[in-house]
Amino acid sequence: MSRIRAALRPESSFRRRLVAALLLATIVSLVSASGAFAGLITPESGGSPNADQIHSLYKIVLYIAIVVFVVVEGALLYSIVKFRAKRGRVAAQIHGNTRLEITWTVGAALILVVLAAVTFSKLGSIQNPPNSGPNGLQFASTSTPTPPNGKKLTICVTGRQYIWRYTYGASCDSNAFGLPYSYQQMVVPADTTVVLDLQSTDVIHSWWIPKLGGKFDAFPGYHNYTWFKAPEAGVVYRGQCAELCGRNHADMTAQVRVVTPDQYLTWLADQRAAIAAANRQALQLHQQLASDGIL
Repeated sequence: MSRIRAALRPESSFRRRLVAALLLATIVSLVSASGAFAGLITPESGGSPNADQIHSLYKIVLYIAIVVFVVVEGALLYSIVKFRAKRGRVAAQIHGNTRLEITWTVGAALILVVLAAVTFSKLGSIQNPPNSGPNGLQFASTSTPTPPNGKKLTICVTGRQYIWRYTYGASCDSNAFGLPYSYQQMVVPADTTVVLDLQSTDVIHSWWIPKLGGKFDAFPGYHNYTWFKAPEAGVVYRGQCAELCGRNHADMTAQVRVVTPDQYLTWLADQRAAIAAANRQALQLHQQLASDGIL
C-alpha cells in the first residue's frame, strides 16, 4: 500500500501544479485585458458632459462612504481592543444611551440629506442635454429630450439579436424608411449634441458606451432616450449590450466613431449614395428574376 501511495504522489502533485498554473494564467489574462482597469473604482468618463457629471457624483458618494466606513470600523476596532474580555472582570450592564442614539440617528440623517442634495443638484446636467458647441452641427428638432435651443442630432438606435442598427435622421417611426443607416459602429460629429432614440425589435437590450454616460435599455414597442456630446474628433468609443439578451449576447458590441462635422456630412452623403446603389441593384435583380419566371 505504501508503494502505491508513493507512486501516486508525483501525479497528484503534478495535477495541483497544473491547476495552479491554469488559475494563474486565467488571472493574468483577465488583468492584462485592454479594459480590465478602465474605471476600476469609479465609472469611466471623458467622452461626454453627462458621463463627467456621473463620474463626479460617484466620487462624492464614494468619499463620503469611505469616511463613514473608517469611522465605523475604527470605533469597532477601538471597542474590541479597549473593552476586550479579561479574566476576573465582569462586563458592565448598559441599558441604553439616549444621547448617543440621538447623535448617530441625526448624523445618519444629515448624511442622507447631503447625498440627496448633491444628487439632485447634478441630476439636471445628467438628464438634460446642452446645446451643441460653436463648432458642432445644428439640426432643428422638437422630439424629446431637447437642448435649450431645440437643435440636436437624432439617431435611432435599434437593438436586435445580436447587433445594433443606427438610423440617422430626425424621425424614428415609420418615416425613418429611406434614411441612411449603419450597423455596429455609430458615426457622429464632434461638439454636437446627439440624442439617441432607443428601441428593440425582439427582446430587451441595453446600449452602453461607458465613456459616454450611463447605460439605457431598449424595449420592444417602447421608446427610451439618452444623449451625449463628444468633445473631440478622431476618437472611437467602445461598449456593448449590457443586458443578457440571448446566447450571442457577448458578441453584441457597439462603437461610436467621432469625426469632424465636415467629415460627418461627407460620410452621410456617401452612405446615402451606397444605400441607394445597393437598392437599385436589388431592384434590378428582382426584375430579372421576375422576368425569368423564378419569382
